[in-house]
Amino acid sequence: MLANVPNIFKIPDLRKKILITLVLVAVYRLGTHIPTPGINGPALGLLLSQMRGTVFGLYDIFVGGALSRASIFALGIMPYISASIIIQLLGSVFPYLEKLQRDEEGRKKINQYTRYGTVALAMIQATSIAVYLEAQPPTAMGPIVSASGIFFRMLTIITMTAGTIFVMWLGEQITDKGIGNGISFIIFIGCIDSMPQDFGRTIQMMRAGEISWFALFLIIAIIFGVYAGVVLITQAMRKIAVQYPKRIVGRKMYGGQATYIPLRINTAGVIPIIFAQSLIVFPSTIATMFKAPWLQSIQNIISPGGWVYDILYAVLIIFFTYFYTSVVFNPRDLADNMQRYGGFIPGIRPGPNTASFIDRSISLLTFPGALFLVFMALLPTILMNALHVPFYFGGTTLLIIVGVALDTIQQIESHLVMRHYEGLLKGTKISGRR
Repeated sequence: MLANVPNIFKIPDLRKKILITLVLVAVYRLGTHIPTPGINGPALGLLLSQMRGTVFGLYDIFVGGALSRASIFALGIMPYISASIIIQLLGSVFPYLEKLQRDEEGRKKINQYTRYGTVALAMIQATSIAVYLEAQPPTAMGPIVSASGIFFRMLTIITMTAGTIFVMWLGEQITDKGIGNGISFIIFIGCIDSMPQDFGRTIQMMRAGEISWFALFLIIAIIFGVYAGVVLITQAMRKIAVQYPKRIVGRKMYGGQATYIPLRINTAGVIPIIFAQSLIVFPSTIATMFKAPWLQSIQNIISPGGWVYDILYAVLIIFFTYFYTSVVFNPRDLADNMQRYGGFIPGIRPGPNTASFIDRSISLLTFPGALFLVFMALLPTILMNALHVPFYFGGTTLLIIVGVALDTIQQIESHLVMRHYEGLLKGTKISGRR
């Protein structure tokens, strides 16, 4: 692979795309360190360090620590992701949105609705953050808000909303002029933000004797093994053969080709873990905000690391895996499209029987995919408790890192092969998440 890396820079178009991507990523990283006016960054960081098991701590991971630094990009790209998921879920409820998703012009309207939704969600989240920070008592690092009031709220709303819009624009520019999916790439950059600190913390603990050499080598082996397993599961699919008959149009014969339907083991991606995490940390977030005794009791019962938390977390992940798969994958539409063009699965009658066969197949594949997501979600807790790993490894961040890396490598591979260069990985076909 390393021997073929120089080929990337021999292609002017690919070299330009990579340089544009790096410049835009540098702009994003710079923005994550520019503080929002009126907020004491160190005091906010201290507050969020005590809220790792809440929605705020989860949110801070996806934005690469921008929230704890109180930067102008504190909301990151997450309002756009939330708006996209909401529009996608509404598409399964409202026929108008479902119809728009089927053609190019309709998808452009969907993208525009998603942008409007992003601005609305960013304003709501920025308002909530401003009001919440004003209500917090001073910390050991001083008060979080220097001067509360309507001026502070308006300034925070304008700054953070504008930051989200700018980050959304950066993501679209990466998609159009750079390499990879820009929105996913920005989340990817946020997920790997803490890696240098995690590495340094591990070395310090090893020097202090808190981690033995055997434990260190075991951690490294587990990390490589988990990465390999995630790649295999992400790439794994079942190929259902589809045959299209020959058709004579005028004097020419068309069709007669054999293809397949790729059914992935993990069709839902990381969405089930995000939904389950958001739901299961909601009581902790409410308990942190309101300090009610009965909420504190609920928080203690479902605190991370306990068996109640693990079981509830696993059940929620399995539920959302099946739920989201049913939303994004419609066997009936797929069967109707195949029947419209004369396609059929050998041995299966077209129409309802084909839809039933595909639905049963995806249901059987979804279960091991759901168990895989459960394992990935619980892996950080297992490693921290069993091996005392001093960093968060696994869960949503690892799935995002692997998925985005595969997509990016796939695009680079396509550019190399298209221009008759040897690909990055010899004898291996890389397929992204799409």
